[in-house]
Amino acid sequence: MQLYRSHVLVCGGTGCSSSGSKKVVDELEKELKAAELEGEVKIVQTGCFGLCALGPIMVVYPEGCFYSMVKPEDVHEIVTEHLLKGRIVKRLLYEETIEDDMVKSLNETNFYKKQLRVALRNCGVIDPENIEEYIGFDGYQALGKCLTEMKPDDVIDIIKRSGLRGRGGAGFPTGVKWEFAARAKGDKKYVCCNADEGDPGAFMDRSVLEGDPHAIIEAMTIAAYAIGADQGYIYVRAEYPIAVKRLEIAISQAKEYGLLGKNIFGTDFNFDLEVRLGAGAFVCGEETALMTSIEGKRGEPRPRPPFPANQGLFGKPTILNNVETLANVAQIILKGPEWFASMGTEKSKGTKVFALGGKVTNVGLVEIPMGTTLREIVEEIGGGVPNGKKFKAAQTGGPSGGCIPAQHFDVPIDYDNLIALGSMMGSGGLIVMDEDNCMVDIAKFFLGFTVDESCGKCSPCRIGTRRLYEILDRITKGEGEMEDLERLETLCHHIKASALCGLGQTAPNPVLSTLTYFRDEYIAHIVEKRCPAGVCKDLMTIQIDPDKCVGCTLCAKGCPVGAIRGKLKEKHTINQERCIRCGVCMDTCKVGAISRK
Repeated sequence: MQLYRSHVLVCGGTGCSSSGSKKVVDELEKELKAAELEGEVKIVQTGCFGLCALGPIMVVYPEGCFYSMVKPEDVHEIVTEHLLKGRIVKRLLYEETIEDDMVKSLNETNFYKKQLRVALRNCGVIDPENIEEYIGFDGYQALGKCLTEMKPDDVIDIIKRSGLRGRGGAGFPTGVKWEFAARAKGDKKYVCCNADEGDPGAFMDRSVLEGDPHAIIEAMTIAAYAIGADQGYIYVRAEYPIAVKRLEIAISQAKEYGLLGKNIFGTDFNFDLEVRLGAGAFVCGEETALMTSIEGKRGEPRPRPPFPANQGLFGKPTILNNVETLANVAQIILKGPEWFASMGTEKSKGTKVFALGGKVTNVGLVEIPMGTTLREIVEEIGGGVPNGKKFKAAQTGGPSGGCIPAQHFDVPIDYDNLIALGSMMGSGGLIVMDEDNCMVDIAKFFLGFTVDESCGKCSPCRIGTRRLYEILDRITKGEGEMEDLERLETLCHHIKASALCGLGQTAPNPVLSTLTYFRDEYIAHIVEKRCPAGVCKDLMTIQIDPDKCVGCTLCAKGCPVGAIRGKLKEKHTINQERCIRCGVCMDTCKVGAISRK
């Protein structure tokens, strides 16, 4: 085995790849060759480090220097100064790793010190396309332990005692689900992984698949042993090309090493695994619709009961877990259920991965113990709301979730607390909003998404969500009536009670939560014909302050519809009938003379 004096880890996840990390790697290979360091420095393309806003990211070991926003033109300096001469390039270091002119550990930074990485333990650490690196970090030891030392019932018992709940939506106990399928009678059983992840702003599952695909393969094989299945399917979005590629590489490697296929670990246990690509339908994240899609049919949900544990894929007993749920399984087997249950809260054990986005400084991927407060996530880990703005709300659970207002900023995040607040955990999207967000418009946005993604099978979802959207649209245009608020609430409750699947049943959550916590904004839109946040275009006017205007003509030149009039060095005016309220003039004005009201 070749030894290297330095390892250079470069993020190869989707976020950093979109920022140009592949060009950084190419330049790094070129510069290492020119410096004759190829045999001394190893390049490792890893998964997501979490700090997506700072990509492309490069970490150099053994020093542990965390370089952020690295450009191809920076590579020459890193190679010649750091890798050749041992001089750290401080201008490229993530600023929080510098203290008193010393480089400190990433774990000491605000972003990382309150995190506890279990599901993400290998992301940003190993080469996801090298099975030997996964094995070097205890990979497949849990599977070997299950197959050679434990009975299927023992495996299920460990998962039950750990308190692991599903990380993809409702939080159903994982061990109980496995037990139902194990007891179900059938000549064939299946294990499925839900990697569809359709929530706007969510990328937790994608990052695990890109950074640690073998963890999912190992967990699915353990699950198959526990329930008596011999075939599995990973249903992943076709829009995740890096994840799909790494999954296929990992499956091929696992088969080559005898960890998938026939007589795994020399036992009589057989299990095979295939990848199925989703066509982008949000409804296919629902378990029965997903299984229908795997069968080659239109992805539509089926009535329950019968539940998948009894009649699932191809009418056979099936378990379906999402990526993050499975990412915890091997560690629970190796470290014991008590270890996992020691983290989190009484009813919500372990950790939770969130895709932190929106109006927050540190956009990225975070994993925190259940029970961490929303304030800790947003202000400490997330770095707070930028530009001096005030935190207004956080949306959890995507289109199926609700908005948590500032008055509940200190709520501990777990399954039960979020439901009590009118939201839900969902798969883990967490979008931060500030004072510039209109909550009526937010509800309208998520309803629009649901309307577009409804499969149309049941009328409460197909028709009901569209009616909700139409009412919200009227309100944002200043055409609403006070009676609309009662109509919204009544319709929301009818949809929740009668829709066929989880997509329809939870679709009203954004409306109900914003009505509960931000009713005053709805009333302002209806009674005062005003959008307090200045977002809804039909209720907004853009004006030029004549006392501030210097007649530079930048706003007039930038206006896409020619609504601004005025000569050079003269006061400008806006034709309100022509103005489309796009805000371009506000962005181009350098003296702050233009505002919206």
